[in-house]
Amino acid sequence: MAADPTDSLVPGADPWAAPPADPWAGLRAFTAARIALGRTGTSVPLGEALAFRLAHAHARDAVYSALETDRLLAELRALHQPVGLVRSRAESRPHYLQRPDLGRQLNEESRRRLADSAPGAADIALILADGLSATAINEHALPVLRLLVPRLRQAGFTLAPLTLALQARVAISDEIGAALRARLALILIGERPGLSAPDSLGAYFTYAPRPGLTDEARNCVSNIRPTGLPYEAAAEKLFFLLSEALRSKLSGVPLKDETGRLGE
Repeated sequence: MAADPTDSLVPGADPWAAPPADPWAGLRAFTAARIALGRTGTSVPLGEALAFRLAHAHARDAVYSALETDRLLAELRALHQPVGLVRSRAESRPHYLQRPDLGRQLNEESRRRLADSAPGAADIALILADGLSATAINEHALPVLRLLVPRLRQAGFTLAPLTLALQARVAISDEIGAALRARLALILIGERPGLSAPDSLGAYFTYAPRPGLTDEARNCVSNIRPTGLPYEAAAEKLFFLLSEALRSKLSGVPLKDETGRLGE
């Protein structure tokens, strides 16, 4: 005769009561990381498995998302700066994903256009690029620029025409900055999507930009978004770092972020 499963219950316990809450679940309020998922047998609960598949779909969608070019150009002009549109040598999204090297270089038409329209030398060239998540640019780039650009102007820095770059990687900012004769190039770009962050915005800058530079010559402020590094904090950090880069005439490994010690 099969054993009665209620025989092992604590006397007086309700055999149909819901299981106790997972004591680790409270940690989920403090992070978007996939923790305290629970389990059903040897697997995760069905709801968590479906949530994982949805997050993966959002990440894939971000990689193939497109810049809202017309809206971005209109809103960038509202910052009272000339705006230009350029493209990399990658001719399509699949081409861009298969050939990262082409995303780091301007195509010939864009190179000629920048050379023909380059104004006098400026302190900073500001660039927006789709990168691996155009969603990040569509949602977060303008709020950051609306905070940062006025501060740069108030500090007396001159700005080159704003540039919107399509099918672009980080290093394309070196070529754009050099063509615009800027002392420093700052690119806001969509970062590689993760399962908890398909819309993360990165900011990379290089002093004395020119083609051929490598990553140790750049600085990065990452994970800019409301649930990551908020806009105000990102603008404050970027203003400090850009000011220090122009003052000390360097970027990359030698430039240290001391914003956390400003109040000491």
